[in-house]
Amino acid sequence: MTVGLRSNRDHAQHYRPRMSCLKKLEALVVEMQSGLKGTDQKLNVTTIPHVLTGQEILAWIANKMKMETEEAQAFGTMLVAYGYIYPLQDHKKLILKPDGSFYRFQHCDCVYAIVQTPYFWPVQKWPAEDLDYAIYLAKRNIRKKGSLEVYEQTRYNNFHKWLNPKWDFIVMQASEQYKANKQRQKADRVVFDCQERAYWIVQRPPPRAHSAMDCLDRLSDPNEEPQTFDHFRRTTIHLNQAMMRSRVKSTVSLGALVKDITKYKNHDPFLAPCIPSNPWLSNDDAYWELNLQSVEVPTKMRVERWSFSLMELLNDPRGRKDFKVFLKKEFSGENLAFWEAAEVMKWGSAGSMAEQSQAIFKTFLAPGAPRWINIDGRTMGLTVKGLDHPHRYVLDAAQTHVFLLMKKDTFFRYLKSPTYKDMQKKAIDPAPHNYSDAQVEQNGRNLKPGVDPIILWQRSEEERMTAEAAARPVDISQIKNKLDRK
Repeated sequence: MTVGLRSNRDHAQHYRPRMSCLKKLEALVVEMQSGLKGTDQKLNVTTIPHVLTGQEILAWIANKMKMETEEAQAFGTMLVAYGYIYPLQDHKKLILKPDGSFYRFQHCDCVYAIVQTPYFWPVQKWPAEDLDYAIYLAKRNIRKKGSLEVYEQTRYNNFHKWLNPKWDFIVMQASEQYKANKQRQKADRVVFDCQERAYWIVQRPPPRAHSAMDCLDRLSDPNEEPQTFDHFRRTTIHLNQAMMRSRVKSTVSLGALVKDITKYKNHDPFLAPCIPSNPWLSNDDAYWELNLQSVEVPTKMRVERWSFSLMELLNDPRGRKDFKVFLKKEFSGENLAFWEAAEVMKWGSAGSMAEQSQAIFKTFLAPGAPRWINIDGRTMGLTVKGLDHPHRYVLDAAQTHVFLLMKKDTFFRYLKSPTYKDMQKKAIDPAPHNYSDAQVEQNGRNLKPGVDPIILWQRSEEERMTAEAAARPVDISQIKNKLDRK
């Protein structure tokens, strides 16, 4: 394993899906460079030329784009995240601060005769190679005398192992660049170091940090459509079908979208934090313990989610268990039992289709069945006829009918029942754990090994088999034979 380290790691080299976006950003940055004039500012004891403050950049964006301050700050943060503007002070977080923090433009016309590091805008498609990154880490290791960041030290050690045949060349290049950099004036040296570090934070972000260069791969290039007769024919057919399709008023659809977002706002991990804490960041597994499938007392947010829809209730194993308790009190558990049997048959193995179909027919559909379900005659006839040649989706019609019955009647009675109200009262409301950035960083270094998903799956399967065994009818003859033997 020598230099071929690219493998399947995509270091932000798939530029095609966002080229149009980057070109628009480039045009705006060019206009910003002509509209904003930098001044000389003192950074510690060094005077840095052509410096802008976060307040000036934010005011220019808000005035140019005619937008609110919050939106302008988000747009400015995007420019910093893409590397068009880089900070001179806090490099760990590529954000635009609305204060007097110092920033500079990342120029694309810089030429470095000695240091061949690609300080170019993303639209130029200059690849950030592993060899260049290894040289940068080696140079930074020399300048810092071995005191790198934790993630940088880890990557430095990995490169030392992966690029071992070329390591002497890497160290030599890093030493030459370090000597050339020391010959510069102090202001140029500070600017160069900040510019270089910001570039590599964009291209190689720290762990658990979002990278603006990440993108989804596409099967086709949106910028290069084939100009053939067949392509235009298919496009015409698609547009004609789109014109014939019925439309919903935008006010209605947007109102439904707002209602749905408002309902799920506190349950969306992108809009609300994990309570009590995010286990991937805090290394505290209380969130997982409180949300286990077989937990005895669930959280209030989990119980609240059951009331959103019947499917939300059935998708949660703990909610389905509580729903079964209610149906048992109502003496109407056959509908849910049939729905579960249909789900098992739909997602089960193909070899057990015939056996499962016969068991479902005798239990739920046959005349005089012990748990006979009440569905209309047409659906019953189609289902019984289809069971002569069973397949995965033979029970779909009957299952949909039963689901709608539960949705229209049983589900709303459950939400008004003492069973659900008692669960709401007993539900846990954990207090949020507030960790500082230093604590989160320390927890990330001391990650504990998690429970293997296979073990969790085995536990759930054992619980399911135990519940099925307890629900089966008892054979009295076998019990008598055991007693006789004793």
